[in-house]
Amino acid sequence: MKFDTKRISFSSNINDVVKESDTLIFVTPSPYLKAHLKKLKTKIKDKFIITAIKGIVPDDNVIVSEYFTKEYGVPPENIAVLAGPCHAEEVALERLSYLTIACPDKDKARIFARRLGSSFIKTSVSDDVAGIEYSSVLKNVYAMLPVSVASEIWRQLPAVLISNAIQEMNRFLNTVHPLNRNVDESVYLGDLLVTGYSNFSRNRTFGTMIGKGYSVKSAQIEMEMIAEGYYGTKCIKEINKHHHHQYADTGRSVQHSVRTYLTNDRD
Repeated sequence: MKFDTKRISFSSNINDVVKESDTLIFVTPSPYLKAHLKKLKTKIKDKFIITAIKGIVPDDNVIVSEYFTKEYGVPPENIAVLAGPCHAEEVALERLSYLTIACPDKDKARIFARRLGSSFIKTSVSDDVAGIEYSSVLKNVYAMLPVSVASEIWRQLPAVLISNAIQEMNRFLNTVHPLNRNVDESVYLGDLLVTGYSNFSRNRTFGTMIGKGYSVKSAQIEMEMIAEGYYGTKCIKEINKHHHHQYADTGRSVQHSVRTYLTNDRD
């Protein structure tokens, strides 16, 4: 993919960018999205919004697509989600990568997918916007777990955690956004695996540092990157509490698998 640099301009003024654009791609880490959008004075409800944010808007405890609809009146069919499984570093290295674009209007998703596709980027489309957003948050939370609690003598523990995590994710998604989906597909399970095991994963790195004894603040400072899973944990817990009366078992299977693993005899 090559860009005509003569047609690319840069601006730090969000209102100027919005006025000149038909399509807006948001990558702002979720904890800072509201503050960033406070500068916005231009209407965006007629724009095509693509969010690559893997988090939940704090305080409001809503996924990003819902936030744009609720606060800015953007119709759901004008909102798409960009998901993996892939890492930006691998895309930059032109390694084979996979992207999923989800939008209620699948024709719009296909058009954007064709724009992103290349010899090393393969794309697929979906209409499960909410499910993919929630799973993207959950996989970041789960990715912090295996390496933060595992030790050199318990190498199989991450596999136990991940296998239980995908089951828990399925139950959570079926509660907060019921849909006939298959969580074994790459955008759910594949993204969970790559985030849990890849050396490029910020959440895995964060979990490793916590496991080595770093404080949260010191790990954040040394990483110089945002581990969305840290912020997503509190939001997911509060959302889970809201649904507790109909989904009493969520949050227990992964926790139970760790407790069972650590108390059982192993070879």
